[in-house]
Amino acid sequence: MAFSTLMIKRFREPKEERRPWMIWFYDTSKQAIGALFIHFANVFLSDLTEEDPCSLYLINFILDATLGMLLIWLGVKVVSWFVERQQYNYLIFGEYGDPPQAAAWIGQCILYLLIMVFEKTVISLVLLIPGWTKLQELLLDYIPDPQLELVLVMLIVPFIVNALMFWVVDSLIMRKHKQKDSLDLSGSIETPRTVMTEESQVLLSADLDFDHPESDRDISRLQGTKPKVRQAGYQVVI
Repeated sequence: MAFSTLMIKRFREPKEERRPWMIWFYDTSKQAIGALFIHFANVFLSDLTEEDPCSLYLINFILDATLGMLLIWLGVKVVSWFVERQQYNYLIFGEYGDPPQAAAWIGQCILYLLIMVFEKTVISLVLLIPGWTKLQELLLDYIPDPQLELVLVMLIVPFIVNALMFWVVDSLIMRKHKQKDSLDLSGSIETPRTVMTEESQVLLSADLDFDHPESDRDISRLQGTKPKVRQAGYQVVI
């Protein structure tokens, strides 16, 4: 259900920039793999201590949605800067070639998974800071029913957090549409230049026509004859 929110996001994209289903699948499947990794990592970490596993799992999710989002954003920016600097075009998030190449998708999945490993490692280190026990007691102690606590921790909270993370991260790793702006900019520059060229050609043609009568007058003056009167002619060159 959380993953299906990305379908809604796709249909909300501008029609001229809407991703084909294949590109959409390549983009979103990276997040699906990352979400599976986070889920099993949280389950594994919640069993390592003697604390209430439900409370610890919930704290992990809250940290993933706050500090984790910041770490994912930082990881995507650093990785994108590095691959663009090294000109690894198929490793740029959202770029798969034309036609789309599965090898590019696999490479980007590996990079995104490494970002998630980095994020989860930092979150695990944060959990080692003393004081989380009191927060765990405050989160779920007011819920008397263990079944309701389980539904809240394993279904409701993951749905809300995952839907939010999927939506935000998809905006980070999808292809950015900058080509249209560059084309518009080049077009706005080229048009005045063309007009100026045409105007200069017209003026140049007029000057050349005026130069001929002057040269005729000079020759006639040397020969002692009257110069012929010529009307100035204009030639428009397009």
